[in-house]
Amino acid sequence: MVAKGTQTPRERYRAQVRTEIKERAWAQIATSGAPGLSLNAIAKQMGMSGPALYRYFAGRDELITELIRDAYRGLADAFRAAAASGADLDGLGRTLRAWALDDPQRYFLVYGTPVPSYHAPDDVTAIAREIMAVLLDAARLVEGPADTTGLDDHLAEHRQWAGDHPADPAALRRALSFWTRLHGVLSLELAGHFTGMGFDPAVLYGAELDRLAHAVR
Repeated sequence: MVAKGTQTPRERYRAQVRTEIKERAWAQIATSGAPGLSLNAIAKQMGMSGPALYRYFAGRDELITELIRDAYRGLADAFRAAAASGADLDGLGRTLRAWALDDPQRYFLVYGTPVPSYHAPDDVTAIAREIMAVLLDAARLVEGPADTTGLDDHLAEHRQWAGDHPADPAALRRALSFWTRLHGVLSLELAGHFTGMGFDPAVLYGAELDRLAHAVR
């Protein structure tokens, strides 16, 4: 990537236009969802022709990829910063919720319903694995006896999602429980399904996180 200070005026202008396109794409996703994303509509809003906008993004999938890449990178950076500050599983769980609440549309783009006919490129998957690697590092530090449940055996055999991380079956189970259970609470909260139920979702999330971070066996 060219350093910002060494960019030519043309390169700076192109970067600015791409940034504006992404901002308008997020606004469109907030009202219509990712499946309804329209480059032609964005071009109209920006006073551009459709062909002119396609000089900045070749198509819908390229734009979605850029948005997903930014979203994953944001969470990966937040996890790494938290871990560098000494965060354990509890700290990572709180980091995840703060990141999700900060921008629910960003959260749903990467952890909500998949966009029809869209397939993320390998570099996006690699960023997602960075996030999981930080989580697995924290899961390995949780003390507790490993067991020989069918789930542990299954995870030891099917661990592609963990990449080449050296986590043992117990850490794999802790990380997977953390990921699935906390995302379950977050998804329901952000979709508004707790509205009117008479309790604070933050308390439910905190209780679930406490069990996961300190008592997963």
